[in-house]
Order: sequence, then C-alpha cells, then structure tokens
Amino acid sequence: MKFLCIQCDHIMAFAERQLPGDGTLAAVFECSACGREIAMLTNPMETQLVSSMGIEIGGRTVPEQPMELVRSNLDGGREDAFVEEEPPAPARPVRVEWTPAAVDRLGRVPSFVRGMVKRIYTDYARERGIERMTPEVMDTARSDLGLEGM
Repeated sequence: MKFLCIQCDHIMAFAERQLPGDGTLAAVFECSACGREIAMLTNPMETQLVSSMGIEIGGRTVPEQPMELVRSNLDGGREDAFVEEEPPAPARPVRVEWTPAAVDRLGRVPSFVRGMVKRIYTDYARERGIERMTPEVMDTARSDLGLEGM
C-alpha cells in the first residue's frame, strides 16, 4: 500500500512509527515534494494482526527471502533448506531393445493405446536399467505397476 500526496501527486514516504501504548499503532508518512504529512492509526486488532504476521511497519531493511514467514516460524529448520542446488547431469538414457516375442505381444494391444502401453513398459525398463524388453519383463512390470486387471 502506498499513500499519494493529493496536492503534488508524489508518493509519500514513511517518516515514523509510534506505539501509543493502548494497543494501537500510528504511522506517519511525509511527502518529499511539499512536506505535507499524514498519519494512519490502526486499532488494537489490526496492530495484533500485523504483528502476528511478522510485518515491520516502516519498510524493509533487507530483501525478501523465499518463504521467509514460514521459515521464521519453523523451529530448528535447516539453513540450507531453500538453497537451490545444481541439478545432476542427465544420465544417458538406457536404450531398450524389444525382442520379437515382446513386439508380438505388444501387437495384441488395441492400436489406439499401443503407443501409451509401449511407453509405460519402456519407461519401466529404463528406470531399472533393463536394456532388453521381453514378455517376462512385461509380466513383471504389469505386476509392479498394478496393471494385472487391465
């Protein structure tokens, strides 16, 4: 939220904060062009809400950090929890060779889903480092992936 000076149309800058002691908060803003001042007075509930969110009235002194409000409320969190690491170099994908028996079995799958089924089996083999697709590997994949009823 920003305040504009009506007289000269400049953004007013935060000048000072006062805590009168009755649970309210007063913030004073000043126009840098003409010197006009305005004050904003919050009620005790608004002051409590702003304080509970960890907001400092008067502007930031440090740049925002990712998820800083969550991080500030975690007890014993890791300092490097939100530090991005370089992704590992992509591994060379395993080339899966389909045996004639596996190709024959794949041929019995309806044509409109055949490509998807082949992709499921190929991905299964690659994830496990299997270089040769056989009917036995297909049976194991069906069982592991919970596709027996399909």
